Amino acid sequence: MSERRYSGRAASPGIALGELVVVAGRPAPAERRGAAERPLDAAALHAAIAAARAELEALAGRARGDGADILGFQIALLDDPALAEPALAEIARGRPADEAWSAALRAEAEGYEASADEHFRARAADLLDVQDRVLGHLTGDRGAGDVPPGAVVAAADLAPSRFLAIDWSRGGALALTGGSAASHVAMLARSRGVPALVGLDAPLGELGPRRAALLDASRGLLVVEPGPAERERYERERTRLAGERAAAEVHAARPAATRDGTPVRVLLNVSDPGELEHLDPAVCDGVGLVRTELLFHGGALPGEEEQLAAYRRVVEWARGRPVTLRTLDAGGDKPIPGLTPEGESNPFLGVRGIRLSLARPDVFRVQLRALARAAVLGDVKVMLPMVGSPRELARARALLDEEVASLAAAGVAARRPPLGMMVEVPAAAIAADLFDAEFYSIGSNDLTQYVAAAGRDVDALAELADPAQPAVLRLVRRVAEVGAARGVEVSLCGDAGGDPQVVPLLLAAGIRALSVAPPLVGRVKQSIAGVDLRELGGSPWGPAWPI
Repeated sequence: MSERRYSGRAASPGIALGELVVVAGRPAPAERRGAAERPLDAAALHAAIAAARAELEALAGRARGDGADILGFQIALLDDPALAEPALAEIARGRPADEAWSAALRAEAEGYEASADEHFRARAADLLDVQDRVLGHLTGDRGAGDVPPGAVVAAADLAPSRFLAIDWSRGGALALTGGSAASHVAMLARSRGVPALVGLDAPLGELGPRRAALLDASRGLLVVEPGPAERERYERERTRLAGERAAAEVHAARPAATRDGTPVRVLLNVSDPGELEHLDPAVCDGVGLVRTELLFHGGALPGEEEQLAAYRRVVEWARGRPVTLRTLDAGGDKPIPGLTPEGESNPFLGVRGIRLSLARPDVFRVQLRALARAAVLGDVKVMLPMVGSPRELARARALLDEEVASLAAAGVAARRPPLGMMVEVPAAAIAADLFDAEFYSIGSNDLTQYVAAAGRDVDALAELADPAQPAVLRLVRRVAEVGAARGVEVSLCGDAGGDPQVVPLLLAAGIRALSVAPPLVGRVKQSIAGVDLRELGGSPWGPAWPI
């Protein structure tokens, strides 16, 4: 076969060369087994759900970060009795269990797919993933065979749990004819460094197995049976990327400072304590963001002791370095069944973050107690997400003080930690001086999309959802100025802090602390080292300032 080229949209950067493996889509239930062989009773469905849940639990035990979060969400779906109720009703009317289950989950997924919000449309993949896993146990069809390490996997779409079951440790790439850069599988690919394309203009039947394929995300290109010129280009690009990684690793071991000697603190964003297991704390200045919502995706709400155990792992890993624990940031693109409201017309502008915590003080107080107990273990700070008014900060502070006093009265070791806030709502950035927070952390992801009125993961609006645009940078500068005037620290913990092209602009805006994903530490320090603040005319707002 001669070389063939197909175009797609980059969902995760990088380049890979490997064996092309096509993963087929889902067949209809009737194709899986003859009608006479299909299970008819509810007991078969209950058994299949239990088996699927056990598989997901096993996968979740090996997963980390966002992968564990997604699997936890799927487990919560299966734990919800309401999910199976429509299928059980159909089974009671004589419909085969596989047909009833498939129809019920398809209807549920269509509700997500009809949402105007891309994040909720992406959630449909979780429902269909759960559908297929249970169907596999009902029908005996356990899906495609094993994918060899290093393969370039092509599919119409790929379920998150299927992605997590593939061994990516020896390379590989992902090419989807469907999908979205906002989908869970695209997010997983980025977090694991797997090059990925979505929206590929290639019929899967045309690709065929047992062929070599080169995927180059930077060019949005999949090349099947690449010729000598493409293979040579691949070797050059692979060598270049390896050199960049090596240089970044050298910087990771050094304190971060600009070329003119201005120190900059580089901290870590952590979703799961397991992400820190093989990482030396000496590469960072502490943990600037611990996303505690991962603990709330396992079906039952976590208790005080379970939360404290998770926080303890991070604090002990930090070895005296500061650790900022964010209270539950659920809602928007992070719904939690049984906790976040359902049916909101626009969840991103709904009951989420601190709004949800204040609406559910029974849940919030448990977390505050665990946080106050964790504060005696090290340099712990607590941060509130989505704060939009000074009243919210005051109410949260009062609840924290009450729980600290309650613990003291009971003789339980606890400490009142510093209480700060995320600055991700434009109202908080504009009027930052009205919030008596003990520190500020700018969440550039939400701040950018709210300022630009453009979802950050909507491909068609990528130019608008740009953290380097003047409106966002002016708000960053505003918060930095307020922090300096009040004598409190201002950091930035959004994706912008990990972008080498944006880092110089953030430093120019007065930011001196960045919190980034662990794999980005070296690259960010390297970017910082290339900035000379003297070239800005002696002031962050000097002649080189872009706005």
